[in-house]
Amino acid sequence: MKSNGKIIQVSDEIILKQVELSDAQDIFSTIDSQREYLGKWLPFVSNTRTVKDSEAFVKSILDIPLDRREYVFVIKYCNNFAGMIGFKDSDNFNRKTEIGYWLSKDLQKKGIVTRSVCALIEFAFFELHFNRVQIKCAVANTLSRNIPIKLGFEFEGIERDGELLSNGIFTDIEVYSLLRSDLQSKGE
Repeated sequence: MKSNGKIIQVSDEIILKQVELSDAQDIFSTIDSQREYLGKWLPFVSNTRTVKDSEAFVKSILDIPLDRREYVFVIKYCNNFAGMIGFKDSDNFNRKTEIGYWLSKDLQKKGIVTRSVCALIEFAFFELHFNRVQIKCAVANTLSRNIPIKLGFEFEGIERDGELLSNGIFTDIEVYSLLRSDLQSKGE
């Protein structure tokens, strides 16, 4: 993994690029063309009705002062928009963060998110000096929860009714964590 702050080179095919306003059209087009698929697990899909909604989302990230702004990236696969990944709910004082992600339906099962999460773990631990990274995912979202399991995250438990989905129904959320010391104990 190579990083220059705005771009993380995950592999020859995968690049994470910090989100910019110019990405709003790709974000919206992907959401709009995959509403049923993405909307099953992502509550924001139902509120993303026009490209202006995606622009407002990007602006909400960019308007935060740099010292408090979360790192949010678009995933580029073979130079095409593939999805998004980034940190959320970071707590700098306690040196912990959460990774969230979503990927276009046709690019599933290629290892794109798994490799992107690996790159963000390295970025979180070794450049941002976090001590803890967590991933939360709906209990029934098998594709998403397979990622922390595959990467050796520790299952911590279930947040009952932890997230309100766009269909107005709460879902239980599985919580996984990885500590910097977990990597060191694995010899990485």
